Amino acid sequence: MLNVRFKKASEIVDVAITGIGGLVSVATMIYGVLHLGLSETWPELVLNVFYVACLVMMGMYFFKYRITTMQFNYWCSVCVGATILLRDILFAPPLSIYWIKLVCHTLSVLLLLMLTYFYARKEWQTYSKRNLWMICIIDMVIAALYHYDIVHEPVNEYTEYLLTEIWIRPTITYGLVACFVSEAKQARGTK
Repeated sequence: MLNVRFKKASEIVDVAITGIGGLVSVATMIYGVLHLGLSETWPELVLNVFYVACLVMMGMYFFKYRITTMQFNYWCSVCVGATILLRDILFAPPLSIYWIKLVCHTLSVLLLLMLTYFYARKEWQTYSKRNLWMICIIDMVIAALYHYDIVHEPVNEYTEYLLTEIWIRPTITYGLVACFVSEAKQARGTK
């Protein structure tokens, strides 16, 4: 029998949904890079490095393989934070609707601050479930706003890959937050 960190079916399903969704999304983006060419899609390839790192760490964490809870929290927070900084703040996609651009930028900065605050807490297990899920919800709102703007622009062959790319991070964030919440519950249960 495999030595897994989570025993409840709901926790296992959360990690499985993230793993499968993340792998399908990353595979789609890699196909897009091959199809559209590296000169057009290299930013997505850079982001995919961080996404794959998160998925690998999530697998290692789930199967209790050479990664502690603190290492998992730190490196996943760094990888997700790097994608927020790169995709949403430094190299934000051009959006046609100005208010969406402004809201997405503001929410991205808030999300980065929330991740920093979450990890910087000495007793991160005391971070409430509501605050942890807010990380995921804000990431999903950002993706939904990007999706709305992209759908209202002229469609080209790059559109479907861009729509896939914007939903990878919320999928991964969902799994990471589910792991954080489960670990925090276990830590409170042992005290």
